[in-house]
Amino acid sequence: MSTRAQIAIQTGPDEWAHVYCHFDGYPAHMLPTLAAWTPEDILAAREIRQVRADELDCFDPPRAPRILPRPTCELSHLYIWQDGGWVDFTDHGE
Repeated sequence: MSTRAQIAIQTGPDEWAHVYCHFDGYPAHMLPTLAAWTPEDILAAREIRQVRADELDCFDPPRAPRILPRPTCELSHLYIWQDGGWVDFTDHGE
């Protein structure tokens, strides 16, 4: 079974793009591998099968990210860019 996650990136004052990640969304995997990527990289990927340090394995064609007014945990895990790095925001998202 896949551990699904979202990566929320603030794109406006009340606008967060939520990029879907299908596999290996648990923090022990995601936090080290996300460190290799910028928010711009993640937004360009649009929809991700798996985040790896050397590659973003993306769906083709990808679906556009969901746009929500705040970081929102709808799946198993939620990550955001904060103070220059990725953080697990699972327990803080609505």
